Amino acid sequence: MEMIVTGRHIEVTAPIREHVESKASKLPRYFDRVTSIEVIIDKAERGQKVEVIVHAEGTTPFIVNITGDDLYHCIDEAVDKLERQLTDHKEKLRNRKHPPH
Repeated sequence: MEMIVTGRHIEVTAPIREHVESKASKLPRYFDRVTSIEVIIDKAERGQKVEVIVHAEGTTPFIVNITGDDLYHCIDEAVDKLERQLTDHKEKLRNRKHPPH
């Protein structure tokens, strides 16, 4: 799995990169077909903006945008939203394979 962390108008320091990698590395646990994760950290008008794009086989990319004052909280919230999106998508796939009788 490929992980890309980039910063726009902000420098991505080693602690930020480690936090992103530790949180985002849990995402393939929720959906097996994850091929790459892109994290874009941007300086917004108010605070910071975190955009996470998860590419998976056979689906459109999963995208989450979070804006807030605390960068680490934004990263955590984005990963939580992606966990929910991936588990919901996996449930939809399971329910299509075995429709109720």
